[in-house]
Amino acid sequence: MHTVKKVLKILGLAVAAILAIAAAFFIYFNFPVFSENKNADLGVTFSSRYASDIGLNWKEAYLATLDDLGAKKIRIPVYWDLVEPTEGQYNYADLDWELAQAKARNVDIILAIGQKVPRWPECAIPAWASTSDAKRKVAIQEFIAHTISRYKNEPEVTNWQIENEPFLAFGVCPAFDVHTLDAELAVARAADPSRQIIVTDSGELSLWIQAASRADIFGTTMYRKIWKNGVGYYTYPIGPRFFQFKAALNKIFAHQNNDIVIELQAEPWINGYTTQEPLDEQFKSMNVDQLKANVTYARQVGFPQIYLWGVEWWYWLKVDKGHPELWNEAKLMFSGKD
Repeated sequence: MHTVKKVLKILGLAVAAILAIAAAFFIYFNFPVFSENKNADLGVTFSSRYASDIGLNWKEAYLATLDDLGAKKIRIPVYWDLVEPTEGQYNYADLDWELAQAKARNVDIILAIGQKVPRWPECAIPAWASTSDAKRKVAIQEFIAHTISRYKNEPEVTNWQIENEPFLAFGVCPAFDVHTLDAELAVARAADPSRQIIVTDSGELSLWIQAASRADIFGTTMYRKIWKNGVGYYTYPIGPRFFQFKAALNKIFAHQNNDIVIELQAEPWINGYTTQEPLDEQFKSMNVDQLKANVTYARQVGFPQIYLWGVEWWYWLKVDKGHPELWNEAKLMFSGKD
């Protein structure tokens, strides 16, 4: 009996210690941050595929992003199934056009290349490459090398991003294989040794170390208000210090000093396909006030670059729904007048 009591006491102390540590971290993560990096460069992710999916003329939306919104930094996903629908036959016409428009306006471009790139269903693998895992793994390396070789002499392309949140199990994708990721990164560096490579990971759901240790620049996502099954709308209970703490871990364990926000939530996260739900539902998780709060939050984290996620949705609201408020607020931000 004495032994049982002793074991229970030790367990109780251990639980109490864990709870105390957790409480201390929670308090620290939510301790207010009063400084903002107002000099952080703002950019957007632009997906021609998503713009088309929600009924937009994607070229019109892209030009509006450049000329009306005034974005000077854009991340563009390269969709493997669209560029190489037939093995060995490439169609870069749309991407060539996007880069030409960016070049004419001195806009910096990140090209995100891989089997998993931004926008649902995440993985964009052509049917011909899906006949076997072995074929897919070799083919994606060839596609990365071919794409980088095509654009490595284009000055508007500032960085390559290889895969999108590869360590996060999200999307309709094959099982993750870290050896394949490492092979892709080696291929990318061999194809263009001059540019830094971005590897990304989830801001809230990952520890970053595996992604950051493989990156020249590490990119985190940053989501604030989401829909969670069984809970409803949910705001992550973490302040900017949470990301600062993880950046400190990056320096220690991944020797990574170059952190950016690659994807800041600036569109709704709801239960269902965004544009098919009523506007009132969409505005519950993203509106002008939430956009401003999210950008302020990201600036308080202090990273030098912040890429906003949702420019296609802002434009859809403006031209299809008569709601230009988010577009106009973002326009102020990009002009530096916010």
